[in-house]
Amino acid sequence: MTKPLKYASDFEVALDLGRPPNVKKLFPNSKALLVSGKYIDQAMLLKKNCMTIAANGRNSFVIRGALAAAQRANAAIIIEIARSEGGTGAYCAVNLWNIARMTDAFMNELGITIPVAIHADHFGIKKPDDIEPAKKEIVSLFNAGITSIAIDASHMPDDQNLLANIELYPYVPDWAGLETEVGEIKGKSGLSTPEEALFLIQGLNAHHIFPNWIALNNGTTHGIEASDTGIHVELTAQIHEALSKYNISGAQHGTSGNNSERLRKIAATTRTTKANVATALQMISWGLEVNDYGNALLDNDNFIKQKDKGVSKELWSQMLAYAESNNLKGGNFKKLNLPFENKLLAQTKEIRERMAKEVENFVYHLLTNVFNATDTAQIVINEILKNNSHDPGFTAEKSESENEWTTEKIIEKASKITTAKGPAGDFDD
Repeated sequence: MTKPLKYASDFEVALDLGRPPNVKKLFPNSKALLVSGKYIDQAMLLKKNCMTIAANGRNSFVIRGALAAAQRANAAIIIEIARSEGGTGAYCAVNLWNIARMTDAFMNELGITIPVAIHADHFGIKKPDDIEPAKKEIVSLFNAGITSIAIDASHMPDDQNLLANIELYPYVPDWAGLETEVGEIKGKSGLSTPEEALFLIQGLNAHHIFPNWIALNNGTTHGIEASDTGIHVELTAQIHEALSKYNISGAQHGTSGNNSERLRKIAATTRTTKANVATALQMISWGLEVNDYGNALLDNDNFIKQKDKGVSKELWSQMLAYAESNNLKGGNFKKLNLPFENKLLAQTKEIRERMAKEVENFVYHLLTNVFNATDTAQIVINEILKNNSHDPGFTAEKSESENEWTTEKIIEKASKITTAKGPAGDFDD
């Protein structure tokens, strides 16, 4: 395209054209390039054999550190918060309604120029009665600056999962990134199958719904991994191959706790473009000892606090006392986020900066040495200039007949799916 005279750089063109309408309305004078999740997905596909971090911003230090790392790596990333982490029953001070504002403010403060999507992860629908109130809530999220969302009805049977996605889709803007999920995330139980995944994606396709990502139960969990068994790479590749006709990417949940070689293999051999990291970043920001892939180390079931890293010794003692008095153990230390966010912010500048810096170093390593996401920021900017729009369009086209995917036929088709769901999961973020 011919660059208008009013622009001094490609970045300024992208800033004007690439930010979605809700973002421009909320932040009219911002220099932060918040974009649709579609652009992030498509940039990874264009580079090939790479994925980027979707950093769960459970505290402000995680967001700051992830943004600084992405700037160093020139990588496009996603900042996200799950409904359980930051919804109406949140256990984090960062929530679905302030995460875009916080990210935009940090980007302007730190001079961050890489493209960032703001993702509402695991917007959980656990029963049909959850659907009606979700319609208003989803609209409110986009009013607050969200640019991408995961409609997660995987807790329900396959037919109800599909029907919930169809019913809620009209409340998601056409330009926004979209994630769907099949197989509730619960570890080695109830692994997803190609049959289930095809059922969901074919049914959505018939109704003109083309998600960017599908999340699977491919063997991992959320939280702290008990062992390094983790992601089934071959199963993931098999399901992605079965879905290849529909041009949908993978979203890898529960990335914390999986070793670097396995994550490199996911990026290199599957169509995964989005890798969620939550627990590892939280623990690193607090200064706890982790192994090389972010799994917190334990000493007699106790976390190991590193000297001169993360929070102050005094504040960590307060956090431990709170955890003990509220019977918080292991992964449930995540519930320290809400009561302690302001105390974390009240620490000295030196401590606040080291908290964010440790996150930055860890995320930079992932982006550059594991995920192969270096220089994907420029790809997003190039695509915005090419499309001359905040919406890059869809990577898929309609190929399924809506007549074959009526409510009645969806219920009938689902009754013929053979799968072992396993026990109910408890991994909402």
